[in-house]
Amino acid sequence: MMTENTQGATRFWSDEDGLGTLEMILIIAVLIAVVLVFREEIVKVVEKLIATAGDKSQEVFE
Repeated sequence: MMTENTQGATRFWSDEDGLGTLEMILIIAVLIAVVLVFREEIVKVVEKLIATAGDKSQEVFE
């Protein structure tokens, strides 16, 4: 009886079928958390990049 439980637990522990999905969910959750924490800084950087791109495009057409 104890051997069957041990073997069953070992098989359950080594079963990796859903591991890829779990990893993807964890990665997405971490990315969302990082975006929420650094949201203001990300917005500033994106606004600066857009302004720089606008200035450079005006230089090309002048």
